Amino acid sequence: MPNVEDTLGDISSFVWGPWLLIPLLLGTGLYLTIRLGGLQFRKLVPALRLALIERRDDGGTGDITQYQALTTALAATVGVGNIVGVAAAIGLGGPGALFWMWVTALVGMASKYSEAFLGVRFRVTDAKGEQSGGPQYYLYRGIQNNLGLLLSILFAVFAVLASFGIGNMTQSNAVAAQMENTFGISPFVTGLILFTLTGLVLIGGIKAIGRVTAALVPFMITVYLLGGTYILIANAAAIPSAFGLIFSEAFTGQSAAGGLLGSAFLYALQMGVARGIFSNESGMGSAAIAAAAARTTHPVRQGLVSMTQTFIDTIIVVSFTGLVLITTGVWDVDRAASGTMTANAFTIGLPGEWGHYIVSFSVMFFAFSTILGWSYYGERCVERLVGRRGVAPYRVFFTCVVFVGAVSQLTIVWTIADILNGLMALPNLIGLLLLSGLIARETKHYLQHDPELRASARQVREFMATLPR
Repeated sequence: MPNVEDTLGDISSFVWGPWLLIPLLLGTGLYLTIRLGGLQFRKLVPALRLALIERRDDGGTGDITQYQALTTALAATVGVGNIVGVAAAIGLGGPGALFWMWVTALVGMASKYSEAFLGVRFRVTDAKGEQSGGPQYYLYRGIQNNLGLLLSILFAVFAVLASFGIGNMTQSNAVAAQMENTFGISPFVTGLILFTLTGLVLIGGIKAIGRVTAALVPFMITVYLLGGTYILIANAAAIPSAFGLIFSEAFTGQSAAGGLLGSAFLYALQMGVARGIFSNESGMGSAAIAAAAARTTHPVRQGLVSMTQTFIDTIIVVSFTGLVLITTGVWDVDRAASGTMTANAFTIGLPGEWGHYIVSFSVMFFAFSTILGWSYYGERCVERLVGRRGVAPYRVFFTCVVFVGAVSQLTIVWTIADILNGLMALPNLIGLLLLSGLIARETKHYLQHDPELRASARQVREFMATLPR
């Protein structure tokens, strides 16, 4: 379907081009960074302590712990984008694309904080007594006019559609392809297994998803990073030149798609930002949906915990993938083969067949956890649009699409996923800009009283009573 593919490609290029989403995404992140006084840099250490060491915020209300909310969001983001998406960005945009993925993440941490803050600040209790929040709620509850209502509906619709692309078909298809290439397992069998496992977990709702991701996410990230660490140690001499390529080609390199200096720069920028947001979802608003379910004593605390997700996803996991691709030289061998590029790099870098096995199981675990996280995002948006009665049918349909994705030949789904990611981000980014004053004001007030995030629930209630209205 060349005409359809060309049309979708043109739409994606416009959405992610230099006149729409790229300046809005980077500009919003930079603007929030300035308004919040570089919050993501000043408070990263206490945020990581609260997220990974203390793991819970006793005395707060919510359905799952702060740590489970973080791992649910990480589960949704640390997926195929960290393996295949990074390879696609570097293969097509050159090593410079990794630089723009970093930039997207660093300014995106302010966006991620802001949307998670708003997710908790404006969350509601649904008909089943569960917490429900995210852009589909804070856009119309925070922007109390017709614009806010329109933005919230647009976000919910795009998020439901996106859940079947970025959070479903691309993930199950990647698992099926990897299992067939590595172990000779039929996509039908892989699809059936994924269908069954997904259905079993979704029956339990967010509490079951939170328990599964809390156990699965740390394990899968640790195994993947250990493999990457071995390769980087073995190729330590190539690391300085790898960083040189990353920084030089961010502005002057030649991409696979553009030979001219200007076009190469723009393509590296476009691929880096598009794949960056595909990987960490900063600015998309999706992680705010998981944040809204967390037990927390204040929106600032959960916002900071959620902010660490972007740091872990991109600054750590994506960086490992990118450096492995560059130091092994695989990125420049077959730049169009993004689906197998990372597996080839790990195979070259690790002894025996360990590389293929690590990547295969990483794809499987990463993708399955992403499916679980995005199923929750989608059902919360369905609940916003049609109420609780739509949740059960959505879960059934979502589970069936997992199987369809595994057994199908997907040639344009990645392009569609990029478009839907962009369309999701647009209403959310507009909302973040309009609500930035409230975010900055309440964040400043909270951190004046609790700069190290150690206040008890009672202390939080006491000093929040002094917040000017």
